[in-house]
Amino acid sequence: MAYDKFNVLRSSAVPLPIENVDTDQIIPARFLKATKREGFGDNLFRDWRYNGDDTPKADFVLNNPTYSGKILVGGKNFGSGSSREHAAWAVYDYGFRAVVSSFFADIFKGNCLNIGVLPVQVSPEFAATIFSAIEADPKTELEINLPAQTITLLATGQSESFAINGYKKNNMINGFDDIDYLQNMKEDIVSFANELPY
Repeated sequence: MAYDKFNVLRSSAVPLPIENVDTDQIIPARFLKATKREGFGDNLFRDWRYNGDDTPKADFVLNNPTYSGKILVGGKNFGSGSSREHAAWAVYDYGFRAVVSSFFADIFKGNCLNIGVLPVQVSPEFAATIFSAIEADPKTELEINLPAQTITLLATGQSESFAINGYKKNNMINGFDDIDYLQNMKEDIVSFANELPY
């Protein structure tokens, strides 16, 4: 399933300065029955966003109109817990195209890369700087440049580089998932197969 190409993203950000956000908090287990990727954004952080009667919790950041954007800035150890890929689906379906944190759980990080959400791991110091900047001005913007592998706080010019697997980087720039990548190589694969002596 192809997804949006990712090149350079400039956006304000939504701050969630909570450590150890696990996948059950990102998308509770009772919403995992669906097998299609659509619709999970409605239940992103469901138990934090809504009361038992389905009314929004005014004190949760996603319900605060002060904050918006395509970038979610999370606390350390974001995406820990079970390996459910639905957590990444929920983040993407809600509208986030990148998550910034000082540390990601490996499986969640991989799931994000597989469906078009860019996990940007920064130093704890730079994460703190970003949180402070958003607190001072909720409209402050970040620029995430995937080809250059940099994240920049545009108001100050402060920047850090981030790491990403080369294969996954190429896929995100082209909007490919693993199947799209293989399909894009179809002619090369067929040509190679035709040259085999058996």
